[in-house]
Amino acid sequence: MGAYILRRLLLIIPTLLGIMIVNFVLTQFVPGGPIEQIIAQLEGEGDVFEGISGGGSETLGAGSDDNYVGSRGLPPEFIAQLEAEFGFDKPPLERFLSMIWNYMRFDFGESYFRSISVIDLVLEKMPVSITLGLWSTVIAYLVSIPLGIRKAVRDGSTFDTWTSALIIVAYAIPGFLFAILLLVLFAGGSYFQVFPLRGLTSDNWESMSLLGKIGDYFWHIALPVTASTISAFATLTLLTKNSFLDEIKKQYVVTARAKGLKESRVLYGHVFRNAMLIVIAGFPSVFIGVFFGGSLIIETIFSLDGLGRLGFEAAVARDYPVIFGTLFFFGLIGLVVGILSDLMYVFVDPRIDFESREA
Repeated sequence: MGAYILRRLLLIIPTLLGIMIVNFVLTQFVPGGPIEQIIAQLEGEGDVFEGISGGGSETLGAGSDDNYVGSRGLPPEFIAQLEAEFGFDKPPLERFLSMIWNYMRFDFGESYFRSISVIDLVLEKMPVSITLGLWSTVIAYLVSIPLGIRKAVRDGSTFDTWTSALIIVAYAIPGFLFAILLLVLFAGGSYFQVFPLRGLTSDNWESMSLLGKIGDYFWHIALPVTASTISAFATLTLLTKNSFLDEIKKQYVVTARAKGLKESRVLYGHVFRNAMLIVIAGFPSVFIGVFFGGSLIIETIFSLDGLGRLGFEAAVARDYPVIFGTLFFFGLIGLVVGILSDLMYVFVDPRIDFESREA
């Protein structure tokens, strides 16, 4: 197993390098870089995309002010100073190699427009995204596994039919639409003012007691976590049900029942471990999926300042250090989680040997 893990760790390097190369090359052809953002503001256009729509584009790393939309009213010396400040006076290859060297030392630089390091910015926004990802995943597992087992045991019954219909309806509802519905109903939109509209804590959170802080925290996350969890129930529940159905039909279950073992002993003493292999081992990847997927819309609707909004705002502002730094960071997390998922399979069922399979 050690050799397999070592190979997977070594594969992280070329994979991350490929991700960064593709995205760096793409930015060379995307109009509206950070310099054009500043020029648009100085020219009073408000947003760089208004100038782009009139024609022209930016050539990153070029040294002439003619490459920038709306720069004719600004002196070339000022444009050259901006390029030097942002590092665009150097060739793209030199900038890319310098960026990769810095990232190898986990030096992600500083945001162009926030005057804060990328690492500090990510750490500042991380609690919101971890809150949504962790609690959504935990709640989805706590509900989906018992429900899936119950559906497998009562396969084809009225309970199974009705719960399947409810799960499919919940899965079909977009998360952002369900979030808006929750706001309208329970956050003072038109009906009830039960939950707060924004943030993770109240303004007087620091002055609260420990129990008050815990209660206030869960009071604030109730709606966003519910909105981000609703679609996760379907996949996990049906996966659990199908896994149990596959195991129940196997010969060792028939033999256990023939020996006179209680049904609960058969289900939870024999079937559970084998059926839950794919469900439990997939926990890290499910968490990352919830952590990354859909966070932007949920965070925007509930006014939560997390990584989803950070990535979106950085992309709009062309804040390249934040874009590439978070991309590298999240790509690394995703690859490491893939390895952890494999280790979870071995932990749940030691009979699995990835090295022998590769051989």
